[in-house]
Amino acid sequence: MGRRRRRRRVDPADAARALPEAIAALSQTLPAGPSPETFRRAKFDRPEAAPALWRLLFRVLSPQLADGVSASFSPEAQVRSVKLALLTQGYPRRALAQLPDDGSQGGRELLLALAWLLARGPLPERLLIQNRVQLGDEMPVCECEALASPGPPAPSVEADGCVDIRHLQWLMGKLRFRWRNLMASQQEQCALLGKIHSYTRGCHSDRSLGHLSVTETELLRDPEGGRQLLRRLERENARLQAALEWRRRELVFWRWMDPHTRDWSVGAPGAGAAGPAGRAARGGGGPAGGLGGRGRRPWAPVERREDGLAGGRGTGPGRSAAGLRARRRLQPGPAPRAPPAGED
Repeated sequence: MGRRRRRRRVDPADAARALPEAIAALSQTLPAGPSPETFRRAKFDRPEAAPALWRLLFRVLSPQLADGVSASFSPEAQVRSVKLALLTQGYPRRALAQLPDDGSQGGRELLLALAWLLARGPLPERLLIQNRVQLGDEMPVCECEALASPGPPAPSVEADGCVDIRHLQWLMGKLRFRWRNLMASQQEQCALLGKIHSYTRGCHSDRSLGHLSVTETELLRDPEGGRQLLRRLERENARLQAALEWRRRELVFWRWMDPHTRDWSVGAPGAGAAGPAGRAARGGGGPAGGLGGRGRRPWAPVERREDGLAGGRGTGPGRSAAGLRARRRLQPGPAPRAPPAGED
């Protein structure tokens, strides 16, 4: 027979810190990530948590926008952009689309939308790849010539009302003109990149490369740019460490997202609804103590009973030590035994 494995006792303090640390790691990997307290208020649908989550979803769903560009959007424009992006991605809940456009409500719905995005795929890793610091030279492959050419005619579709053919032709011509400008700018970028590679040939310490990149050439021209690049790399390393920490504690977050969970510590491993560790971490022996529960607080006042005994919720003369002594005094003594036969 094999040995029975003993369950590891979880420290209530560690269980209470598990969820805020997991959410803090998640926030560090996301652009404009709010604090763990904002997540907690959003679960209780507090209105003060809604603006921060609207900004977070706007940055997550529009990662190509820089910080200055995203700040220029009004809150109403950000809300409408988030609703449209979630609708195009197939978000199933209609309650989010019915929220007001001023961004003052919807903390719980926004938290559910963020959880839906996290469950669809590796969202933190995808954001890290899109916002990573580029040290080498990369050139995106774009089939601009095929897109700029007229191409075959599109299939005819019946419209509901009258359609201005001249306006559609003008829009198509404008689109092709912009594609040609994009193609010309990429060709110019490739030509300049080739000049940098040819002028710096043989300057790189790595013989497999043989030339310097654009970033390395900029570092030679501007030493201050090297310090800025170092700070950017340090921030990226911090985000990578946060992503690893999030993957290690991700299960804690999903346990907390259970609608029946109301406490920070319930999502921690070993601190569920059952067991003394879970009850101690929630701050009471009831089913819902801690931050969100209604269990008896440890600092609740003690009631004084009429008989002079100290009592409270779950405490009475039948359960405390003084109550047991009083109960023994109130109980009647044993009945007197009858004398044996023949004795007076």
